[in-house]
Amino acid sequence: MMNQAAGLTIAYDEVDSPIGQLTLATTRQGLCSLLFGSWNDNKDYLMDRAKRWYGASEWVHNPEALAEAAKQLKQYFAGERQEFELELDMQGTTFQLQVWQALRTVPYGQTASYKDIAIAIHSPKAVRAVGGANNRNPISIIVPCHRVIGADGKLIGYGGGLDIKQNLLQLESDFIY
Repeated sequence: MMNQAAGLTIAYDEVDSPIGQLTLATTRQGLCSLLFGSWNDNKDYLMDRAKRWYGASEWVHNPEALAEAAKQLKQYFAGERQEFELELDMQGTTFQLQVWQALRTVPYGQTASYKDIAIAIHSPKAVRAVGGANNRNPISIIVPCHRVIGADGKLIGYGGGLDIKQNLLQLESDFIY
């Protein structure tokens, strides 16, 4: 699965949001990461992930390369955007990519269970594996893993914490039109 782009440049930036600082990263192919926290909080994880999926890479702070993503996130948090129109460079296993694609079909302001996602990818018994893939989603918010809840309707598991998951779901329910 490794993309053999030796010497790949990955641009990153930090963006302030109502739920805290976010770190964004992009390759020439598209957005490859959106993580909660600052660059310093995420740097080691991002570099390890990049090494695994891209091989050699150089990281550069480049707000201009991420300006459109930052703009669309600002619109999302203001309730002015329900869908993102960004090129993505998602790297993961075949199973993870299937799960992440299914996440993108969960409509704004709605939720799905882990079982719903498992059924959507034609692996109805893979509920736990769906949870694992959901947890490894490298592009939070834009690939809306926050919209996935337990079969009983309870909020469970979220990389940014359950309070952020609740805030994102509340934001979406407040701005449904």
